[in-house]
Amino acid sequence: MRRYAPILALAGLLALLVSVPLAHAQSAAASARPPRDLAKRVARNESFVRAMRDQYTFRQRFQFEELSPRGQRTGIYQEEREVVFSPDKGRDEVLAKLPSNSLKRIRLTDEDFHDVKEIQNFLFTEDVLWLYQIRYQGEDRIEGEPCWVMRVSPRNLLEGMRFFEGVLWVSKTDEEIVQASGHAVPEIRTTTHENLFPAFTTIRQRIDGHWLPVRTVADDDLNYSSGSQRVRLQVEFANYRRFGADSSIAFGEEAPAPASGATKP
Repeated sequence: MRRYAPILALAGLLALLVSVPLAHAQSAAASARPPRDLAKRVARNESFVRAMRDQYTFRQRFQFEELSPRGQRTGIYQEEREVVFSPDKGRDEVLAKLPSNSLKRIRLTDEDFHDVKEIQNFLFTEDVLWLYQIRYQGEDRIEGEPCWVMRVSPRNLLEGMRFFEGVLWVSKTDEEIVQASGHAVPEIRTTTHENLFPAFTTIRQRIDGHWLPVRTVADDDLNYSSGSQRVRLQVEFANYRRFGADSSIAFGEEAPAPASGATKP
């Protein structure tokens, strides 16, 4: 019996060597799965990010172009707004300079200006979480940041409400949104007018330790019944400055976006 002991010992050693990497692989696979409550964690963090962003002033530059089939610009709308705070008026928006508009085929609508503020720099906060369904789509990296990928879509398109539909990249480290790509929905098509919206991507950067929107870009074809129209959009959020780190602030109503009084063709 003794002479078989080395063979038994060797077999035990081999089993141990096989089990160690197997256990490591199982642990790595488990860590590669997102937390089951990831959407709730992201919504909680996004609520904090929104509250944090409300403590900042910044400049918003909005540019919308219509292009010919050859890609030449045929018209452009531009405006700059300052998101400011004053003790008398609270949080407010003011035009930094008067808008310029040379668009020929497209007229911007209230929905377009609303989407710039609320959809394109989408904040997936706790108060809207219940409105969306979420599917996890694996992992990715954005500028070297390891991310979970979540596809979100509205459960129902409620009358009078605007929604985001698309993909969110969520930092594995911070559990905050790093990038968003998608559409503002619903599109509006009636017998008298069509109001369509381009696919966009919003990019964030870490500012004071949290991911805040810094740029939105879009380059898309809008398929009207009268024909396709290529458009290009860019929104920049710059000069973030915190104005009330230790203050108790009552925010006023946001200034309404300028209405054009007309819809897209």
